[in-house]
Amino acid sequence: MAVKRIWTITHTCGHSSEADLSSRPADRRASYARWLAGRDCTDCWKASREDDSTDSTAWLEAKRAAEQAEADAWSEHYRMPPLEGTDRAVSWATRCRHQLLSAAYIATVLEGATSDAEWEQIEEAARTITRAGWWIDQRDADPSDLPELLDAATEDDRPTENPHF
Repeated sequence: MAVKRIWTITHTCGHSSEADLSSRPADRRASYARWLAGRDCTDCWKASREDDSTDSTAWLEAKRAAEQAEADAWSEHYRMPPLEGTDRAVSWATRCRHQLLSAAYIATVLEGATSDAEWEQIEEAARTITRAGWWIDQRDADPSDLPELLDAATEDDRPTENPHF
């Protein structure tokens, strides 16, 4: 006998729906049906999101604007050069650069063994990287890895980490 493909799901909101789970592997259908039963139905979920979307959108826009203002002020104060890229990438990368350099300063100077003179060299290396995409790519990097990442990005003799390139 084949494992059933159409499941009747009773959601937490009290509504029931038929779910075609044929696209799932047979051995995962029951657990997925159980997971679906622990959620609101699609209509109730969408209705709750519509109520929250205006509040969350405004909140997110305000948060991004505050982060952007802080990052712009920080960039000006520390004489960071403007970044190159699309407007959207530049604003995002400016925030990423600010967050990464601030966290790296804490990790390497305040909590680590890096001197202020060594930090100034790190800061100078950071000033040479003006491609917005590089800062966006490094947004999840460990702050203590920043000196090594900057060294790799500013080396002229090796364009990639691939030694056979």
